Amino acid sequence: MAKTSMVNRDAKRAKLAKKFAARREALKKTISSTNASYEEKMEAAVKLQKLPRDSSPSRQRNRCELSGRPRGVYRKFGLGRNMLRKATMNGDVPGLRKASW
Repeated sequence: MAKTSMVNRDAKRAKLAKKFAARREALKKTISSTNASYEEKMEAAVKLQKLPRDSSPSRQRNRCELSGRPRGVYRKFGLGRNMLRKATMNGDVPGLRKASW
């Protein structure tokens, strides 16, 4: 089980990323625009840097939905490797079963 504080911190980052998504997108569009002047681009870059650090979506971590484990998480299922194995053994994941040959 992951530390509760780390899971909560990651939830806070997801909330901030969602809150500032539109603002970040607009500033990035201004920065990459070919029509904007150099001054406008620099001003947009400064505004982007002043946004909260945790509002960047790249600071979020994929975590297991059940245990909160940060490593070994399968995106397709949203579960860590060990929880995916347990769920597979219980038959909770449709179309997935343990390999045997």
